[in-house]
Amino acid sequence: DRQTLVAVLQFLRRSNLRESEEILRREARLLGDDLGGNVATVATSSPGVAAVAAVPPGKGEARGTAGSVPPLGGNPGNGYVLHSAPCLRVSSPSSKINHSGDVSAVVVEDQPDVSAVLSAYNQQGDPTLYEEYYSGLKHFIECSLDCHRAELSQLFYPLFVHMYLELVYNQHESEAKSFFERFHGDQECYYQDDLRVLSSLTKKEHMKGNETMLDFRTSKFVLRISRDSYQLLKRHLQEKQNNQIWNIVQEHLYIDIFDGMPRSKQQIDAMVGSLAGEAKREANKAKVFFGLLKEPEFDVPLDDEDEEGENEEGKPKKKKPKKDNVGSKSKKQDPNAPPQNRIPLPELKDSDKLDKVMNMKEAARRVRLGPECLPSICFYTFLNAYQGLTAVDITDDSSMIVGGFADSTVRVWSVTPKKLRSVKTAADLSLIDKESDDVLERIMDEKTASELKILYGHSGPVYGTSFSPDRNYLLSCSEDGTVRLWSLQTFTCLVGYKGHNYPVWDTQFSPYGYYFVSGGHDRVARLWATDHYQPLRIFAGHLADVTCTRFHPNSNYIATGSADRTIRLWDVLNGNCVRIFTGHKGPIHSLAFSPNGRFLATGATDGRVLLWDIGHGLMVGELKGHTDTIYALRFSRDGEILASGSMDNTVRLWDAVKAFEDLETDDFTTATGHINLPENSQDLLLGTYMTKSTPVVHLHFTRRNLLLAAGAYSSQ
Repeated sequence: DRQTLVAVLQFLRRSNLRESEEILRREARLLGDDLGGNVATVATSSPGVAAVAAVPPGKGEARGTAGSVPPLGGNPGNGYVLHSAPCLRVSSPSSKINHSGDVSAVVVEDQPDVSAVLSAYNQQGDPTLYEEYYSGLKHFIECSLDCHRAELSQLFYPLFVHMYLELVYNQHESEAKSFFERFHGDQECYYQDDLRVLSSLTKKEHMKGNETMLDFRTSKFVLRISRDSYQLLKRHLQEKQNNQIWNIVQEHLYIDIFDGMPRSKQQIDAMVGSLAGEAKREANKAKVFFGLLKEPEFDVPLDDEDEEGENEEGKPKKKKPKKDNVGSKSKKQDPNAPPQNRIPLPELKDSDKLDKVMNMKEAARRVRLGPECLPSICFYTFLNAYQGLTAVDITDDSSMIVGGFADSTVRVWSVTPKKLRSVKTAADLSLIDKESDDVLERIMDEKTASELKILYGHSGPVYGTSFSPDRNYLLSCSEDGTVRLWSLQTFTCLVGYKGHNYPVWDTQFSPYGYYFVSGGHDRVARLWATDHYQPLRIFAGHLADVTCTRFHPNSNYIATGSADRTIRLWDVLNGNCVRIFTGHKGPIHSLAFSPNGRFLATGATDGRVLLWDIGHGLMVGELKGHTDTIYALRFSRDGEILASGSMDNTVRLWDAVKAFEDLETDDFTTATGHINLPENSQDLLLGTYMTKSTPVVHLHFTRRNLLLAAGAYSSQ
């Protein structure tokens, strides 16, 4: 693409990078001093190009990072932004030139200049012929062989949108309207919502402020097509001299070509449906350390001596460790685990060690679940929740439950007979004998004991809540754009974290405490540490709201689900996006990692639960059964059962062991995305449990594998 090359050469010249300029000139056979043309015209050929990164040879593509990545314990005074911007190659996708020089990639800025982006729609063809062009291509695809038809049909939607926008931009309003009316019914059903937005854009002015359309404009729509199908399409368009469509394919689509058999209709349907098409295969190639970190070693007292094992202080005596699966699991280092010190994790306090011992004792009494042994389900129904229940969380030891409400309150209940108490006032604390054995009991004020504590502070609905693993803190995030950290010792707000400018939809503590993640309407997720008032990492890349966030069990990765219908996995260490999963047909509302860290389950408004193999970056299963949005997903403690809770008022239990056994994860599948999902997910469904009229918003397995569910009764 000549204009892009000229712009790159001009940039190199301005930056005094003569050598690179010469190399690129020789490669592109642009000899002589031919650098006419204004740089501003680049916008027409590749929307959103902003700066060229000169990278030493051998460094691969330049990532769009702002400066070097700060250490996680870094100085909180710097608001580092890590863009995960896509890299535009210097050539169009159809003619990939490998430049051997210094210039390696063009880094795309985060916010494209609106007018530059839209100017890519300058008039090229005759507006009256657009319908003819489109129906000609449609006829060609529908008459092609079955094996190619399914793949080439993916072109319909992106071409339809771009051609419609081109007509609107060039103010051919009546042609645009008739084009829309004639062809919008042919698009796949899962694009209905996008088409509704599109139908409201009928004037050039409407396009300026519309974010969805800007995204569509700036991010190339990705299609994965076999080489044979692509050659067929190319030949057809060149024979017909159908330049209008060929230009759109060149400029606005990224065709990811693979060698091998074309994919079938159902294989394609399983993977498509997101705002920007499928993920490029490169996006899921990076190595992910999905294994678990080695547990610190403890001496676990034997079961039958529990009673005598507790001496006066209530602390277990040191004993020979019991040889059971709980103790032995932690001895071997998982080959897929990240290095222990890859990210700094907080030191274990004595109270944490005690809690771990308790946890191991409980685990010894855990019920082993399976198809023959399903968990009991205990449902907490919030009655008369006229304040509007918007979020729920349960502590790991199942002793407390918290609700976030639309009236901006956060309410914490004790689920056990033990009431919630605050610490005494400073004057009273000074009277306590600090050396006494029961000092932790004495500092609590009995007068404050109650089953329920209400926390006031937010100024909008509370959309997410999360207890810290040590049960000393509670996070809540709200429509008011803040995340608040509350103390569960004093039941007061300790910090308000301000970073998001818009509603924050979800927040979650790391399994090791200290770090937490938040995601919101501003399309980014942020990683925080409790003692820093600014985020440590900003994960940018989603094209719409980040609706849910989850930490991987090893705390080195974060999964985010978005309204752009994709799930991304981010590396906490450097802020890079290491996986992009597409396949859902609606905004994602729930995420759950399997306890072994290998798999991810995701639920969305399309009522499907999708299962992903994180190591290979592949979809490995689809669980159909729910008829409404899935708001809750949770694996049992040993990972044998996956529970899903939905707005359709049911909890469903799925056989996770069977879903993940004998997976086809050979190199071929990974390379082409030829996934073969079992036709029928009904044989994985172990049970469906209806509530009277209570949508399920949260699920939690206790340490002994009892399933707790929660939701607010709705009287409709």
